[in-house]
Amino acid sequence: MDLSDPITPPASSSPDHATRRKSGRVKHKPVLLNNDPAASISSYNSGKRKRADTMEMLDTNGSIGEETSLDEGESDPDEEEMKEKRRKSRSKKSTEKPAAKKPKTAKLQTTTLPVRPAVNGVKKPPKPRRPRPQALAAISDQKTGLFAEIFAHGHTVDAVAAEWITRYNEHNANAMCELINFVLKCTGCDLEVDVHDIEDPDNAQSKLEDLLKEYQAKNIPEYPLISRNKAYASFRATLTAFFFALISTAHAAGVLYTDLALLENIEVWVMTMSSASIRPFRHTATVISLAMESALCSVYSSLADNTAKTVRQKEGEQKKKSVNKERIASLQKKAAEEERRSAVVDGMMENIFTAVYVHRYRDVDPKIRVDCVTALGGWITAAPDKFFTSAYLRYLGWVLSDVSAPTRAEVIKQLSKLYKRKDDVARLRAFTEKFSPRFVEMATRDADPNIRAAVIGMLDLVRDTGLLEPNDIDSVGRLIFDSEQRVRKAVAGFFAKNINDSYDAVIEDLGGEEGLTEAIGEEDPEDFDMPRRAWLKFKCLAENLQSYSSEGDDGDAASSLPETIAVFPGSVVESRFALAARAVYDGVPEVKDWEVLAGYLLYDNSAAASNGNASESPEMLFRKTCLLNGYEEILLLEVLKEAVKQRLLEAVDSETEKKSKRSKVRVEEVREIQESIALHLAQVIPQLLRRFGANPTTAAVVLQLEHVLNLEIFEELRQDSTKYASLLDDINKQFLSHVDHGVLAEASNAILHARTYEDLEEVTEGKIQELWSDTISTLRTLVGSRKSGEADFTGLCNTITRISNLASIADCTSIFETEERSNSKKSNAATAQPAHILTQLVQDEYADIDDEAQEQRDEIITGAIKTLVFYHMWIARSLKTSLAANMATLKLPDWHLFASALLSLMQSRSGTDPVRLAATGAYLDIHSLFASLKSITSRSDDHSTKQTATPPTKQIQQRSNGDDGQSSLSRPISPEAQSLILSVFVVTEKQYARRSRRKLEAASDDAIDSAPEDPESEIEDDEDEDEGTSSEQIRTQQLLAEKQLCELAGKMVLAVLGHVLDDEGQKVRRRLLRNRMRLGANFREVLAYLDERKAKAKAMAKPKASTAKRRDTTQAKTKVGKKAKSKEVVEVSSEEESDEEENLGREEDDPLGAELANDRIEDVEEDHRDKGHEKDHDDDEIMGD
Repeated sequence: MDLSDPITPPASSSPDHATRRKSGRVKHKPVLLNNDPAASISSYNSGKRKRADTMEMLDTNGSIGEETSLDEGESDPDEEEMKEKRRKSRSKKSTEKPAAKKPKTAKLQTTTLPVRPAVNGVKKPPKPRRPRPQALAAISDQKTGLFAEIFAHGHTVDAVAAEWITRYNEHNANAMCELINFVLKCTGCDLEVDVHDIEDPDNAQSKLEDLLKEYQAKNIPEYPLISRNKAYASFRATLTAFFFALISTAHAAGVLYTDLALLENIEVWVMTMSSASIRPFRHTATVISLAMESALCSVYSSLADNTAKTVRQKEGEQKKKSVNKERIASLQKKAAEEERRSAVVDGMMENIFTAVYVHRYRDVDPKIRVDCVTALGGWITAAPDKFFTSAYLRYLGWVLSDVSAPTRAEVIKQLSKLYKRKDDVARLRAFTEKFSPRFVEMATRDADPNIRAAVIGMLDLVRDTGLLEPNDIDSVGRLIFDSEQRVRKAVAGFFAKNINDSYDAVIEDLGGEEGLTEAIGEEDPEDFDMPRRAWLKFKCLAENLQSYSSEGDDGDAASSLPETIAVFPGSVVESRFALAARAVYDGVPEVKDWEVLAGYLLYDNSAAASNGNASESPEMLFRKTCLLNGYEEILLLEVLKEAVKQRLLEAVDSETEKKSKRSKVRVEEVREIQESIALHLAQVIPQLLRRFGANPTTAAVVLQLEHVLNLEIFEELRQDSTKYASLLDDINKQFLSHVDHGVLAEASNAILHARTYEDLEEVTEGKIQELWSDTISTLRTLVGSRKSGEADFTGLCNTITRISNLASIADCTSIFETEERSNSKKSNAATAQPAHILTQLVQDEYADIDDEAQEQRDEIITGAIKTLVFYHMWIARSLKTSLAANMATLKLPDWHLFASALLSLMQSRSGTDPVRLAATGAYLDIHSLFASLKSITSRSDDHSTKQTATPPTKQIQQRSNGDDGQSSLSRPISPEAQSLILSVFVVTEKQYARRSRRKLEAASDDAIDSAPEDPESEIEDDEDEDEGTSSEQIRTQQLLAEKQLCELAGKMVLAVLGHVLDDEGQKVRRRLLRNRMRLGANFREVLAYLDERKAKAKAMAKPKASTAKRRDTTQAKTKVGKKAKSKEVVEVSSEEESDEEENLGREEDDPLGAELANDRIEDVEEDHRDKGHEKDHDDDEIMGD
């Protein structure tokens, strides 16, 4: 829009009209410097040409240009006026960045160079600064107005609403203006509207747009609805309560129906704000609209009830003998008025729903969507006749696919409330049929476990209504095997109903309760071996678990365990059946009676299996029904194990409660429960082993029951030791009769658990010695037959596996260093020390054997390596104990022959061969293990020189090395061996990079930094290798490759820190850190220990520097040194804490690595420097008991 100026002549008569462009801009002729009066004055006064002053004089559209054109008719400005104008302009632009300086010009200008003004003669305006965010005003700052009455003065919302209705009746425009300003205040906006704006509702949108612009300019970061200020904690509840009270008061006063403009004017402003682009306005207006809709629902429901009541009164009056026509007419009029009001309220509700909810339930802000879902659920409950229809329920169904987890959780919460209304189930039939697939999908595949658990709870309600299909029931029931604990816990009740349904069907097949009573008779509560009703429940439990299992009915041991056990055999990973059984314990009450379940498993039901259909008596029919297959036995054994564990945990939890909450009677009851469980379990375990010990899978589960057996109770009761010895005999039989790694591991853990009790240690040690005698004797026999040409690789492999498991739990030094008495029938190899026999097995190679024998041969070598590593760990433990006690008689091991054999394996094998990796890891472990004794030997020397003439460590060196003076226990790895270890690391690194599709960093040109390559071990990147391989197999290969890389890297890190692997050039360290950021978080955390040690060295160096400075400083600077010393203590403590956390995490994956990591490897020189501070230092054990 063009604005005319009365002083300025028209554009047609202006002299610039001829020079004006078509676009409206004015063309200017370049101004010559000698024709510019301002430039001449500036040049004669200062000798400098200031561009800012020149541009101001050339400004044709600014304020100065306009003043100049107005003053031209009067007189030309003189020099003083020009100076004053320039001074004012400089004061206005003091905050702007000064213009760049120009070179000096001569005082007398003779040239006529044109000066081109910036931006066509118009000065470029400065960028507006973004205003600082303004804090939200406090509620206590509000003194007047409706906002202050509601939130600051402590008035009730009902009283404030009634007062506002009174003011509205007196002057509706002023009251409405006050209410709209209150709404604006609730958004955090201090702007207001006046009465003229209220009287012109058509201009409401433009007025709000102006308010939005001003509000945005203030840049307020938050608004009351989302404010975390404690003063606004109850803001939402108070705001919604006020508008609820306002509508209710208007309804009670009749204003809601007599003055329809009341709600219309509110809707004009609030609904317009609900579509604003600014979230504070949109969110606040939406909450207010939803609150008004909720109030209208309450009014609508009350009107419907009153109308129905009036109609009933009218019908009752009409049925009387003496009809009162006046009363009937009055009731008829009243009912008509209430129906009219209901229609008015219905229109108001529909208007708000269409104008606000339909748009805001899919708002970009998830908080607004949550508010809409919550409000709709309340409307359906408050006014079911209006909203409990498919037309409104579908909005809840559409939100089930919302991207926001809180929104999905809220809609599930509201639907759960609706499904609990048993009287309105019929209204949900069509909705359930349409959205039940989405329900099942959310329960099985939603990304949020909490939402999955909530959906399962809702589906349990849907199932009670009979609206859930059988296929959907099975899909939800399979979640009992889900990996999420919350999901399994939520589905336990749902799964228990499946079992109850199966149980009812079985009872009906047996002839009902009468037929069942005839089959089993009366139950004896104390006799757990006789048939019971609970047996049928256990049978249904096993059938449901088997049907929901994806493995089928093969009963294979591997099928009951997850894939990760094959990748991490040393880790404790529970089977999915154990996890499912733990969830079933809470859902099926019969499972808590584990004695009954044990009796059911031990019951001999072979007669029913062999009888066929010869007899159809009720008893035989019952026994046939309870007959278990092999797979069901595995499942119920898992359930039995978890039932015993949970029962003991419940007793322990009750015992560990606060003493104030426990009574003496309760403590005695808990003690009795523990005793009864221990005694009964001690009797049941041998029986279970005799019945299920032949199958490795069932034997492993039964052996796990021994882990929960409380042997302390067994000691206190002074039971006969023969029972305990008999239990150990059964465990030994399982150890000697099975070759399965799972059974051997569980048997070893059971023996280790038995060794923890001192009173039973003598019996336990006797049984362990029997195992050693049997296994070593078998080893000598097999080795002797191998020398005679009859190689039994299978038997030798199994024997080595048993010896390795025994060596991991019991000291084997004396056993391995004992030779058998000479026997003419046996060869020298068979009568040698077991340690020498195992070393020979590591050295031997066979070239002319088949693939199956070669695989067994590799297992023999790997088992022998592992066993010898345990042997040397026990030796190191013994040495550490002897050095700590300052014992003079010590015997050192000769591990160089074993190390040479490991080097030969590393050279003869290629790539990532398991034997090569095992040999590399053992070679690093041996060097790191004995290097950890250096700190002990140095401290022992310092301590023993005061008491003896020859320290024990000197005696060790003299006996082991003669005159060379070199300690064999701390010999560093040779450069050739380091190159070989690096080549193995390079191949392992490449394998994991290829498996995980990661890109390695390019090799450096520096020969020192480049790792040696293994030409025989190059891994070719075959893109077709993964074709035909399942995703689970690919994932397993990736995990195995990552495990191999992290294990090898961890052992190399320990060797580097022990100063036995790396040289002065830190070649190994740099090679390890090359791809630290490219191979995942696990690999990065393994290598982080190198950086942590480096940081610790720096932290310890800082206090030394500060100590040197303190010598030449004053007493004031001494305080600074004390602060530095304090800092040193904190940093070292933090480092030790991080070391403990890392060692704790490593123990789960690699017991051997954890044993080595627990040992504090220190430098001898550092130890001598700090020996004064570490006299009382306690060393960690190399190997635990």
